[in-house]
Amino acid sequence: MALILGIESSCDETAAAVVEDGRRVVSNVVASQIAKHSPYGGVIPELAAREHLTAIGPVVDQALKDAGITPADLSAVAVTHAPGLVPALLIGMTYAKGFAIANNLPLIGINHFLGHIYGAFVGEDAPYRFDDPALYPMLAAVVSGGHTSLVVLTPDGKSHLVGTTLDDAAGEAFDKAAKLLDLGYPGGPIIERLAKNGKTDAHHFPRSLTGAAGKPVAPENRFNFSFSGLKTSLLYLVRDMGGADKLSEEQLYDCLASYQEAIVDVLCTKIFDAAKQYRVKSVVLCGGVACNGALRERFEQRVPKNLIALTAPKKYCTDNAAMIGGLASFYHRSGAYNGLDLDAQARLPLSTELPFSLR
Repeated sequence: MALILGIESSCDETAAAVVEDGRRVVSNVVASQIAKHSPYGGVIPELAAREHLTAIGPVVDQALKDAGITPADLSAVAVTHAPGLVPALLIGMTYAKGFAIANNLPLIGINHFLGHIYGAFVGEDAPYRFDDPALYPMLAAVVSGGHTSLVVLTPDGKSHLVGTTLDDAAGEAFDKAAKLLDLGYPGGPIIERLAKNGKTDAHHFPRSLTGAAGKPVAPENRFNFSFSGLKTSLLYLVRDMGGADKLSEEQLYDCLASYQEAIVDVLCTKIFDAAKQYRVKSVVLCGGVACNGALRERFEQRVPKNLIALTAPKKYCTDNAAMIGGLASFYHRSGAYNGLDLDAQARLPLSTELPFSLR
């Protein structure tokens, strides 16, 4: 039995979890900073780092307490080291390194991106194991406030970034729309709730880089995303309607429903186009925006019968440490540990090694 402490601090959640053998979540603690960043309509990196500094010790202590263990019971400590906000990442990494030294534990650095993908595999009730050969090659759609990317994972233990956003991520598009309409932060959950009252075809918003406007998409952008034009289109529409404060409830609901529909439509169109192009056997939907009910429903509706579809449980879509500690079990099995020179990285590498190979 391997008990691994996972630590996550890549953005605005301070999280710690204890995971047994990569599957059973023994404890999972998350301290949110939403109230701190809400007045600004987005995450302020320096403020996030200060909040992590305050929360990291109590969060880790609570995770150990909830698990009913002491550091002596742990097999390793895992921490997110990339990608993310560097000031935020450094808080979690520094704490994890000190914890590892103080308790004579090996250190495992985890790619936050792969962690999100593992969110579909953590938990005893997960239908598949991450290293199940039946799933590969696999396409993962990682959709969050900071990322909208398509990653192909292959049996030889490689992951390849085949599509990403050229400007705003999907979650960022939700947040900026909510800020434009003075709805609050984070925008995704608010828009999802209000959009249920509106008509998805009340307004036609652009579907950039899909060819929907009649302009062919350049081959290099076939699986890339762009949501900045969508945001601008909403801005002009609201201006033409007299401004956000002049919208009736019905007008607001219709704007939001149509706006959300455009995001969901683009995401699912790109996901399943890429799945066909790369001849994958499975598709994973994960990341914070994967909590969106409209996206989850459309994703499940459009899955071809020949594909295995996995959607991460909502509690493991948003940033959490269970996905970090769970994924770390694969590195622990092979003894793939990191030294104290492990560094933070803001961006995602184009190609990343998986913790196993099926060949």
